[in-house]
Amino acid sequence: MDVHSHTEVVDFTSDLIRFDTSNYGSGAEGPGERPAAEFVAEKLDEVGIRAQILESEPRRTTLVASWAPEGTDTTLPPLLVHGHLDVVPAVAAEWSVDPFAGEVKDGCVWGRGAIDMKNFDAVMLAVVRQRVRANRPPRRPIRLVFTADEEAGGPLGSVWLARNHPYLIDDCTQAVGEVGGFSLTVNGQRLYLIQMAEKGLAWLKLIAEGTAGHGSMRNADNAVTELARAVSGLGTYAWPPNLHPAQQAFLDAASEALGVDITTDNVEETLTQLGTISRMVGATMSHTVNPTMLQAGYKANVIPRMATATVDGRYLPGRREEFFETVRTIVGEKVRLEVLHEQPGVEAPWGTPLTDAMTTAIRDFDPEAAMTPYIMSAGTDAKGWSELGIECYGFIPLKLPAGFDFVGMFHGVDERVPIESLEFAVDVFDRFLDLA
Repeated sequence: MDVHSHTEVVDFTSDLIRFDTSNYGSGAEGPGERPAAEFVAEKLDEVGIRAQILESEPRRTTLVASWAPEGTDTTLPPLLVHGHLDVVPAVAAEWSVDPFAGEVKDGCVWGRGAIDMKNFDAVMLAVVRQRVRANRPPRRPIRLVFTADEEAGGPLGSVWLARNHPYLIDDCTQAVGEVGGFSLTVNGQRLYLIQMAEKGLAWLKLIAEGTAGHGSMRNADNAVTELARAVSGLGTYAWPPNLHPAQQAFLDAASEALGVDITTDNVEETLTQLGTISRMVGATMSHTVNPTMLQAGYKANVIPRMATATVDGRYLPGRREEFFETVRTIVGEKVRLEVLHEQPGVEAPWGTPLTDAMTTAIRDFDPEAAMTPYIMSAGTDAKGWSELGIECYGFIPLKLPAGFDFVGMFHGVDERVPIESLEFAVDVFDRFLDLA
């Protein structure tokens, strides 16, 4: 335990929250990540680590720093350690505290980004700074990356960096970032979930074209009718379960901890006792498609020539073609399909020296811990790094109080992180750098 780094991780989490780095999405104006990136650069510079600041657009800032002090085994490939600096917006009137004040109360640091993911940005800074001060090199070279734009899928952050400046990171073979390493208490047993896979993303536009006409007339070629049929078909389709190995491993661990058999028929009902994470588990049992936007017509008595819809599709790693084939079959030949935005599914191997290092590091500070891989339903910057063939894991080691709604904190009101969890993360991640 290092008191200095424990103090710094709390201070840095609060400091970073105070930078409003809200990301309003593609094409929207926002404050950008520049001030937060400059803060990170300053803290690294204080211990002699020089950072490179890059901008995909004005104020859309990503920072890259190399750390391989004397004593590091430079024959090993660098480990990419990454966190994003942007956050989703917060409506202050809905919060019990100022979402950008970084307030410390009730044993937690409160504010937008406390969990997603300025907590790990602070852990990275606190651990690296303390190791430099103590002259404790990591086992292998470390590439520190603090990205812009993760909350919009990374086109101005990780994806942009991988495509425009690959030489800064393409010597890395593995990466660690969000969302994994957190504990889930089940019947008094703490399971630590390591993310080793995440679903692919496909935002799709459905386009139906028909014959325009007067609303009072019969019309057998109505674009709205055809679109409604396709949207209803996708929204109500029962995708058959298809368990990824990471999903099966998590279900096995949960079954053992709960003392019940979990099958594909009862998984969501059985896991509701685990809290909101049951929704994430349910979403990774199969592909999913959710209609999200509809647009058609301009007047009540005019049948429009065209109607469109947008759907959010998520497919299991390695099963992209199956997903698209099913979607095309459901929407039918009369509805055209366009891919608005796609990011691949990501998966990495389990049972490797790196995942063994994660297990050892956690058990050094929580000897009774049980480890399990899992698959995440959403996406992270791992999608950008995967374009360079980097194996990506979610590993932010947080020992959370039983009943803490970790999943609910993501993009939620009154987002907060327990101070004890931050201190645990510092201790474990420091140990991890000895082993990774």
